[in-house]
Amino acid sequence: TLDDEQVGNAKAIIAATKKAGLPERAAVISIATSLQESKLENLGHLGDMNDHDSLGLFQQRPSSGWGTPEQITDPAYSTTAFLTGLRQVDGWQDMPLTQAAQTVQVSAYPDAYAQWEQQAADLVGQYWNS
Repeated sequence: TLDDEQVGNAKAIIAATKKAGLPERAAVISIATSLQESKLENLGHLGDMNDHDSLGLFQQRPSSGWGTPEQITDPAYSTTAFLTGLRQVDGWQDMPLTQAAQTVQVSAYPDAYAQWEQQAADLVGQYWNS
């Protein structure tokens, strides 16, 4: 069960996806990615627990060029950055969610995204038109 903060972040991802002019599938991929990376929590720096300098909903890294810490911890900015990466993946609309997410994120656990696809699809179904 998601708390209000997590639902709010899911809604922010959906809003940013719509603003980018992308379809529901992009929101599903984005939310599933965020569920895996941060449990839909806008994480600050976790110190030694953290993977390098990863921050925010998508655990993006300033050192990898995703933006400043302030930008990356802004849900609209971080989602737009993720979607910009997704758009650069040829055929992302038709590939498995894990493959699309992994191509953008370059995760150490590329298959982990799949477990969140149904929950992400449910969230998009619930909030896309609200």
